[in-house]
Amino acid sequence: MADLFDTCLTFTLTEEGGYVDDPADPGGATNRGITLATLRHWDHEPTLGPADVQDMTQQTAAAIYRALYWNALRGDALPAGVDLSTFDFGVNAGTRRSAELLQQVLGFPPDQVDGAVGPETLRAALTADAATVIGGLAERQAAYYRGLPEFGRFGRGWLERTERRRQAGLAMLQSTQVA
Repeated sequence: MADLFDTCLTFTLTEEGGYVDDPADPGGATNRGITLATLRHWDHEPTLGPADVQDMTQQTAAAIYRALYWNALRGDALPAGVDLSTFDFGVNAGTRRSAELLQQVLGFPPDQVDGAVGPETLRAALTADAATVIGGLAERQAAYYRGLPEFGRFGRGWLERTERRRQAGLAMLQSTQVA
């Protein structure tokens, strides 16, 4: 599979925007989608504060996204579009949850949904119809968002992003099929 990290990253950075510190957002201080907790984990520095998040460069954000999200979800081995759908949702909801939804869409029985993209998940993803997987992921992602307590405040934006993600994923898939 082609490594479409830069394409997926561009989508995610556009969706995430810049620095915010909304008291209603459980993520707290966030820049380019990277929370203070994630930056502290990345830098192994528990004393970092909101100003450090605000000053974070795009290069640092990209390195964090590649190491902690893209690589964890095996984005480089997933079909085009499925990689975006899994990666971008992983940024919002966590890589484990994103991998679990992927496994559910791929038809794994509940006792085999482990939240890790390993050889069996990759095999299933590569043999499934990618457009169907992208659509199924969007449906399950929307359902996940609807179940969150913050849905009343952030839900519309989450659902709109999910639709943009679905459309972008399908466009990525189509462009790789044409090429």
